[in-house]
Amino acid sequence: MTTGNEPLRIGVVGCGNIAETYLTNASLFRDVQITCCSDIDARQAVNRAAAFGIEALGVDTLLQREDVDLVLNLTVPQAHFDISLAALQAGKHVYTEKPLGVSASQGRRLLREAERVQRLIGSAPDTFLGAAGREARRLIDDGRIGQPVTGTAFMLGRGMEHWHPDPAFYYQPGAGPLFDMGPYYLTQLVGLIGPVARVQSLASGGQVERTITAEGPLQNTRFAVGTPTTVLALLEFVSGAIVTFGTSWDVFRHSHQPIEIHGTEGSLSLPDPDTFGGSVFLSERGEVWIEHDSRVRAFGERNWPPDAPDRANYRMLAVADMAAAIRDGAAPRASASLALHVLDIMESIALASTGGEALSLTTTVERPARMDEADAQSLLV
Repeated sequence: MTTGNEPLRIGVVGCGNIAETYLTNASLFRDVQITCCSDIDARQAVNRAAAFGIEALGVDTLLQREDVDLVLNLTVPQAHFDISLAALQAGKHVYTEKPLGVSASQGRRLLREAERVQRLIGSAPDTFLGAAGREARRLIDDGRIGQPVTGTAFMLGRGMEHWHPDPAFYYQPGAGPLFDMGPYYLTQLVGLIGPVARVQSLASGGQVERTITAEGPLQNTRFAVGTPTTVLALLEFVSGAIVTFGTSWDVFRHSHQPIEIHGTEGSLSLPDPDTFGGSVFLSERGEVWIEHDSRVRAFGERNWPPDAPDRANYRMLAVADMAAAIRDGAAPRASASLALHVLDIMESIALASTGGEALSLTTTVERPARMDEADAQSLLV
């Protein structure tokens, strides 16, 4: 296991679409080094390894390698728990794509195992650590909108089949717009306002089947939808704030802002929390909106796609933050405790939608430590 000032050696499990982003961004950050990768489809692993100059291995071989300190779990949601648990049992630190598991019980098991083996586990998303999320956190912590009272958060669109070549897994239990996209919005909200105490919700779906229109071998084929594609919820935070939260893949066009938070002294409007940048707008006591452009801050500059950047995408940021936490004996900001609370929120929303009653959360979490600009800059090469 790497100690001292040596880089954290990382093995990637799962070489699908998202792996390209992590592998590309790894070179931006200090103290991290991706050395190998694996996938249930060996050809995918070989192709990624060749493109990025790393070693392709079988999954079991990678998990047992002594020169792998952290397993970066980029598998599909249904495999997150099994791979993360196996990695912890092999004595590795873990960072997993969201969600932490497909149930809160899986998340709790992972936290118990991490504590037992004395390893850290963290989870995406890390977008809340981007420039826009950090600027919103600074404005709230500095009292610019007073005490948050209410707000809205909307993730509305047409789904994944229009761009993903094999999107069926997005529409099965443990995914859907709530579990797939909800973590971005809920993690941002918990980071800004604090933990959620209680939820109410309703759910529905527009289509029982969907047609893949993205280019690829499955284009124009149909697949069954196995989970609700529209979920509307009411979130009651421990602080007393109440936020309306909506997710849907049944919407062609809308005019809702991604996130707005309204307090006793003013209002904040945030950009899409699935990106690291964008502008935060502040209105103090009803005055005109003032733009806070995040591009001047770390992880706010547009960098993706690499050949024609139109958005900020710095996935790998939380892995670098975890490397610093391992080195310093601190808690990672994108912690499994945060991810478990978000998973508990989503699971409670899903359950409340079937019974019509308000449900109290069984978990809580403290807001992650604020990442100031100096902290963010210290993670970069």
